[in-house]
Amino acid sequence: MKTLNDFNFKNKKALIRVDFNVPLNDKFEVTDATRIEAAKPTIIKILEDGGSCVLMSHLGRPKGVQDEFSLRHIANKIEDAIGVETIFVSDCIGQVAENAAKNLKPGEILLLENLRFHKEEEAGDKHFAKQLSKLGDIYVNDAFGTAHRAHASTTIVAEFFPKAKCFGTLLAQEIESIDKVMKTGEKPVLAILGGAKVSSKITIIENILDKVDHLIIGGGMTFTFIKAQGGKIGNSLVEDDKMELALEILKQAKAKNVKVHLPVDAIIADGFSNDANKKTVEINSIPDGWMGLDAGSETIKLFHDIVLQCKTILWNGPLGVFEMENFSRGTFSIARSLAEETGKGAITIIGGGDSVAAIKMVGLTEKISLVSSGGGASLEFLEGVELPGISAIGNSL
Repeated sequence: MKTLNDFNFKNKKALIRVDFNVPLNDKFEVTDATRIEAAKPTIIKILEDGGSCVLMSHLGRPKGVQDEFSLRHIANKIEDAIGVETIFVSDCIGQVAENAAKNLKPGEILLLENLRFHKEEEAGDKHFAKQLSKLGDIYVNDAFGTAHRAHASTTIVAEFFPKAKCFGTLLAQEIESIDKVMKTGEKPVLAILGGAKVSSKITIIENILDKVDHLIIGGGMTFTFIKAQGGKIGNSLVEDDKMELALEILKQAKAKNVKVHLPVDAIIADGFSNDANKKTVEINSIPDGWMGLDAGSETIKLFHDIVLQCKTILWNGPLGVFEMENFSRGTFSIARSLAEETGKGAITIIGGGDSVAAIKMVGLTEKISLVSSGGGASLEFLEGVELPGISAIGNSL
């Protein structure tokens, strides 16, 4: 796997695909700079080598050129994060961009305008990619969040850098971390899968059963497994057409000697509302008119003990409706358990938008080995899908 360390960037221009698709408020101010901060190690390494950085990214889903999606709104935030003046150019291709790149001096940063102002970006247009390639000497992909898209800037442009392309620090970390779960991680390996539906996680489950020792299943998809085994789930979320599949997963896990852990109790409510009446019952004895919305206290203890036994842990998907305060304890407790185990030397990886949001809400992001920057990309990578943005550079771990 080629990384930044395989190149000396002295007097070289690095064309870097970053993921600066950050949220803006109504004053066009960045409200969460996590993705900008995440690119900092890559940018700093290149600048310290004596090179310069040409940054390209998308922002939002513009229909043609729309000022509210202009990357000029984030130039100041990049300067704040990196501590280096950022030059902004009003296009990402053509003479104006080429001139700006040509005049770039070592130690300087150039920010190109939104790639998606050109429809050719998402179309993976080769001519557009060729124009982008004129702006740098070495291509660096540091955008895991878009690695599952075969866009011009994430995949096609790499063709024009046959020997001068590599992964940035962030993307390399993502690949190595998921690889620890899938191939090289210290055992026991645990996967914690939550969320609403079995159908959305089935490919991940099938792909990781050969790699894990323990599998915790939580969240809404619990109830498909419980009902399939004859339990009473009341009005809880269920996929009746996936019950046979749930039983097949349990059968496969047993054959592969994977210990599957389901919740033993649940906090149930008589309505889908934070203010609904609630109580705790055994997971397979939920009365009609009630629905499971969070893990119960016995489940939290059980899952905590399992986490403490494991050395490599992947978490994807919440264990309850954590957006509602009264049903957030299960999700936040597993987050704290992972942080505790990380402190004892375990490798912990959190992937998937909801799990990432939960870890941020409890302020434990810094206590986890890796909080993945790619929602959809993380899921597809865990499913075993070959991601175009990674294949374009070559992933030979």
